[in-house]
Amino acid sequence: MEKVIIIRYAEIHLKGKNRGYFERVFGVNLEKALKGLRHELRRTSGRYLVTAFREEDAEELCARIARVFGVHSYSVGVRVPNDLESIAAAAMSVSPQSGTFKVDTHRADKRYPMTSPELNAEVGARLLASFPALKVDVRAPQHTVFLDIREDGSALVFGMFCEGAGGMPVGTSSKGLLLISGGIDSPVAGYMMAKRGMEVKYLHFHSYPYTNEQARDKVIVLARILSRYTGGDTVATVKVTHIQEEIHKKCAAELNVTLLRRFMFRIAERVAARQGAKCLITGESLGQVASQTMEGITSSNAVVRLPVLRPLIGFDKEEIVARAKKIGTYETSVLPYEDCCTVFLPEFPAIKPKLSYIEEEEKKLDVEALVAEALGTMEEFPLR
Repeated sequence: MEKVIIIRYAEIHLKGKNRGYFERVFGVNLEKALKGLRHELRRTSGRYLVTAFREEDAEELCARIARVFGVHSYSVGVRVPNDLESIAAAAMSVSPQSGTFKVDTHRADKRYPMTSPELNAEVGARLLASFPALKVDVRAPQHTVFLDIREDGSALVFGMFCEGAGGMPVGTSSKGLLLISGGIDSPVAGYMMAKRGMEVKYLHFHSYPYTNEQARDKVIVLARILSRYTGGDTVATVKVTHIQEEIHKKCAAELNVTLLRRFMFRIAERVAARQGAKCLITGESLGQVASQTMEGITSSNAVVRLPVLRPLIGFDKEEIVARAKKIGTYETSVLPYEDCCTVFLPEFPAIKPKLSYIEEEEKKLDVEALVAEALGTMEEFPLR
């Protein structure tokens, strides 16, 4: 009787002839997630099995598996030969000893001599004989003993399905560069794109000395939490203080944020080219703040050729907060350290500025020189 963690994947089974590629990437991601803990990972007919692990590591292994995109569900159970005696003994090892229960059999091996109802009845009868306090309830049982008869002559026996992260394996949908602030929204945006298989890189803009190093460190912590799901080894930071000072000095006050966003997008596009990213990712939600109106979004898009993905565009704040809490970034995001967008914030920012007006004001600035100076300040900080 071998202790195992059974991993089932999500959308990969829909990939037809490309399925092998997705399975290979998925396996690599699982190995990365489980690195440092003793284990063996094997693929077997639509399942991955984690074996040869220490009992005391089981909880941590499961926690890591739950964060890997592509995992539909997982279970802790046992693997035994598929003869009836071995299956019944395994069922007793995972069964409760009291309460209501049922046995639920899945036969991947249709050649198996007993049908699913026959196995349910036989194993259920043996459990009743061994544990008199058990009662059968096939409609709404308190417990279920699951039997999975595999094609390789083995059976997997377990007592619970645990929900995985779902989605697609990270790395199967190219790379994207996340503009990560210290707020609630951008980490959630990165999480959602990683769930669709995108490898996420991180770029943060800061305004030192107007913002302090604690604000930067907060973002590094956020990226570190997020990297549990998305991968990623570093977060890049770029200083935009000089840009903000020039905008504040020479341009219309109500455009401070709008013009800064255009510079951020220009810089981000060049960083993306260095890192091989094919798109930019932001945490913008339509109408949430002044720069996130259609006019503001159009203004930012106008200065880049790369696509800009905004996975939160139709979300309200409550939905975003709920997801941030679920993925573990919320408590860090609400720490009271300001980001660069709060520096020189106008009292009445433009809500629907005309692009022609924005471009006219921007002519007062040496755009290329300011962008080049900003890129010269780029630093990278390790996340692991």
